Amino acid sequence: MFSKILIANRGEIAVRIIRACKEMGVSTVAVYSSADARALHVALADQAFCIGGPEAASYLNGEQIVSAAILSGAQAVHPGYGFLSENAEFAALCKNNGLVFIGPDPDSMQRLSDKASLKKIMEEAGLTGIPGTAALSSPEEALREAERLGYPVMLKARAGGGGRGIRLIRSKAELSGAWKAAAAEAHSAFGDGGLYLEKYIYPARHVELQILADEQGNVVCLGDRDCSLQRRNQKLIEETPCPGVSPFERERMIKAVTEAVRRISYVGVGTLEFLRDRFGQFWFMEMNLRLQVEHCVTEMLTGIDLVKWQIRIAAGVMLNFGQKDIRLKGSAIECRINAKSPGTLKMLHVPGGPSVRFDTCLMAGTVVTPYYDALLGKLIVYAMNREETLRKMRAALCELVIDGIPNNIEEQLSIVGDERFISGAYDLSFMGNR
Repeated sequence: MFSKILIANRGEIAVRIIRACKEMGVSTVAVYSSADARALHVALADQAFCIGGPEAASYLNGEQIVSAAILSGAQAVHPGYGFLSENAEFAALCKNNGLVFIGPDPDSMQRLSDKASLKKIMEEAGLTGIPGTAALSSPEEALREAERLGYPVMLKARAGGGGRGIRLIRSKAELSGAWKAAAAEAHSAFGDGGLYLEKYIYPARHVELQILADEQGNVVCLGDRDCSLQRRNQKLIEETPCPGVSPFERERMIKAVTEAVRRISYVGVGTLEFLRDRFGQFWFMEMNLRLQVEHCVTEMLTGIDLVKWQIRIAAGVMLNFGQKDIRLKGSAIECRINAKSPGTLKMLHVPGGPSVRFDTCLMAGTVVTPYYDALLGKLIVYAMNREETLRKMRAALCELVIDGIPNNIEEQLSIVGDERFISGAYDLSFMGNR
């Protein structure tokens, strides 16, 4: 096991990883931009290194991060999510400097990180992919392929995730402008502006399945999550299990994804994402080769700490449980609490009680700047049935206070009280109807 890990990230995910490391007896090293000098993850870590100016690009500087890891004596680097978490060149840079990248090995990541190519690989492994293209070389090629697929289509970043670099294209007139904007957004977020197209499937639900796979070839699936509550491709609420998926469908998909992951010899934490259409067909979209923002609901439902297992797997530890040991009982829901604009935290009150969790980077005096993602924290609750979970979430949202930073708590309270959400019969169109 590692004795020291550098966390190549910021915000609530850096805090989350540091806490897991402390519980494992592992020392931690933080990196930070000048805007994050007083951030919570810096205060919690055993060591910290400044890696650049206030802009998000500081967290994309792989050479600076690796230099900090070497200077600190860390043996491994945890990338969190976003930034360099799915960057094969960074994974290779870590490996070439004697550091373990806590994620897939560079060769595997290189093979799987191009989402257009990955879809073909997963189709060969038995999943049904959304009709689409390989990576495109120009807007002109995109226009030709869009005509072949038929509008509407989705223009998507081939690297990264989190809804960045995605545009819905309904006609030829929209494509050229959307190409430039999507490519710029993808390059800013992931350092890769490559794009591809796929057919737009609607109405549909966004369903994903969480997997863990070790070096010894063991693969387990920790159930499904519904991530259909989105605005502009940014997730707002996630829940597990998905209320629109029957036990039979769930069992079938668990078998399908574990077999597919086993066939591609994947190692680490991963998430396979699907669109489920109105006929119950699951269309494979992509596989995220990292921890997801919404991993917390799966942890609450299963009792399995995904961050700790991600670290153990990277250290060569074999899973000590199998698929038959996974119990998907109860219901867990997560609400993402986002800032609406910059501000300074004056007062924070976090709700408590059994099975209530708030993952955040907030502390008194925290300054939210315009440089980064708007996520302030994630409120997660668990109960033995969905009805009770919804009541618990409404109570927790009413109790949560974040004073000084304009936020979306009231909106989240409105959503979880909406009859369409309460019924469970919602899909990706939900926010468009509000």
